[in-house]
Amino acid sequence: MRVGIIGCGLIGRKRTLALEKKDELIACCDTNSVIGKKFADDFKCKFYSDYKKLIDDSNCDAVIVAVVNKYIKKIVIYALKKGKHVIAEKPLGRNAKEAEQMIKTLNAANKNRKRKLVLKTGFNHRFHPALLKAKSIFDSGEIGKLMFIRAAYGHGGRNGMEKEWRASKDLCGGGELLDQGVHIIDLSRWFAGDIAKIFGISKTKFWNMKVEDNAFVHMTAKSGADVHFNVSWTNWKNIFSFEIFCTKGYLKISGFGGSYGKETLEVGIRKSEGGRPNIKKYSFPKEDKSWNREWREFKLAIKDNRPVLGDGIDGLKANMIIENIYKSNKLGKTVSIK
Repeated sequence: MRVGIIGCGLIGRKRTLALEKKDELIACCDTNSVIGKKFADDFKCKFYSDYKKLIDDSNCDAVIVAVVNKYIKKIVIYALKKGKHVIAEKPLGRNAKEAEQMIKTLNAANKNRKRKLVLKTGFNHRFHPALLKAKSIFDSGEIGKLMFIRAAYGHGGRNGMEKEWRASKDLCGGGELLDQGVHIIDLSRWFAGDIAKIFGISKTKFWNMKVEDNAFVHMTAKSGADVHFNVSWTNWKNIFSFEIFCTKGYLKISGFGGSYGKETLEVGIRKSEGGRPNIKKYSFPKEDKSWNREWREFKLAIKDNRPVLGDGIDGLKANMIIENIYKSNKLGKTVSIK
């Protein structure tokens, strides 16, 4: 596949390193010419300072969009109108309205196409090995019917974080909810299905910024399952914990490698007589291959002309949930999602 990448920062590099040997990185683009030219030198591709010229001139099949939230919408829409497949780093725009505009553009572009364009939201967490194995066990019915999910995701920030782009309402649309929270929301929907009701609290507890550094959320899925989570930029020590409790047992995913700790999955099967459940533990390699698996899924969806796992609709629904968390916080009560 011929690929163009827009955004040459940390995530852009991770996305590029996840390409397969048969793929060809044709071009890259960044508004910062120093970063962009170095990226082009490192990966032996052509540099553009204008994303439109990259899309128009490079003859790429797919575009990877790894830019600040504010600029995602216009790039994705332009690429789709030009007939390119797109994987856009999460979140899918700053809010639900921007995500909806991207979906409308996709639908219009696909109206008369036999082979559909693919728009994927960059939800690489679905492709971590612990979560893939947990989903397989969950879908098998081995641990019974879902009752509730409990999750925590957070870190402690960095000195000067309040001056970074993540702290800008204009650039990002929100704070920790759109940063790490969007992953927890997507994973929760993956297991529990669509969300019906939300009670949320979003607060700025420590960092001097206009976006939230903490959120505390309780959601109820249409299935009746409950989801409770906290996402935080004041956790001080990095944490990822995602627990799934069902009628016959539980699944507990911890860590993502590196500073988040070793990635593990604990499976507990409840005994009919009660007492300590039967427990089996799995651990996974330190190297993060989630980006590679996600890229492979994107390519297979294009090849097989089928929907992609973690698509634009998933990005839109995650943004809708975040907006309703903000709404619940403002009103001080539970809100329903239509």
